[in-house]
Amino acid sequence: MPVPEGRRSGRGFAERLQFYLPEIVLSPTVLAAVIFIYGFILWTAWISLTNSGLLPRYDLAGFTQYVKLFQSGRWWVASRNLAIFGSLFILFCILFGLALAILLDQRIRAEGALRTIYLYPMALSFIVTGPAWRWLLNPGLGLERLVREMGWTSFTFDWLVNSKMSIYTIVIAGVWQSTGFVMALFLAGLRGIDDSIIRAAQVDGASLPKVYWRIIIPTMRPVFFSAVIILSHIAIKSFDLVMVLTRGGPGYSSDLPATFMYTFAFTRNRLGFGAASAMMMFMAVMAIIVPYLYSELRVRRNG
Repeated sequence: MPVPEGRRSGRGFAERLQFYLPEIVLSPTVLAAVIFIYGFILWTAWISLTNSGLLPRYDLAGFTQYVKLFQSGRWWVASRNLAIFGSLFILFCILFGLALAILLDQRIRAEGALRTIYLYPMALSFIVTGPAWRWLLNPGLGLERLVREMGWTSFTFDWLVNSKMSIYTIVIAGVWQSTGFVMALFLAGLRGIDDSIIRAAQVDGASLPKVYWRIIIPTMRPVFFSAVIILSHIAIKSFDLVMVLTRGGPGYSSDLPATFMYTFAFTRNRLGFGAASAMMMFMAVMAIIVPYLYSELRVRRNG
């Protein structure tokens, strides 16, 4: 019995709608990402080539803002602080995260509770926990006062107000916040390793530390690489850590590029200068992400 033409066209429309439904659902998100992420990246790049002040100007002035940026002593202080903060932040997060992951990999009691405790700081914004850290590191209220009241009157811990040490207070707080996340990465990697490898090595007489050092850890190179990429990204974009703890001070001794950009773009009304510093941060992030994406694509092609 032939199907009526109207019913046949209705079924064809329903099939086409079902076929294109994923694209229809995702298109608003894709459009928003193109406009509000990539569009504003291009807008920032354009503004960085202008002499914009309080309001954006669109007449190009070349690389004037970049020349001024590289002549700014404050920018080099922020860049040096990023090198110090980034290297120490990545190093200690990986060391502590790996140690905690190995500890939890021993199937100890209350593993779930400990894992939750270690991961909890990452779930909180530093805007929430920052005041507690500022109080703890304040020499007149926190750790220094507590130790002195216990009898060690010569003890000093004034890093928060010391221009030479203030950047290290940001390292302490950053490591506290991100170590749990790194632990979760390493723990997932450890749980993905076949237990028979460990048992075979122990049968051959290898101790547990040697098994981890000689066999397990070398096989986790992709996890190490991913952790370094993610932590580097966090370090370059760090803003709330500085604003809550030191606000870039004393003076601008604990400035990072993110706070440098915010200060000049939005409080000193030098939008073009701030946009140039933002583009330098973007280039730094791309210098990390592009090799990572290249290595991932190469592995997939070879696989």
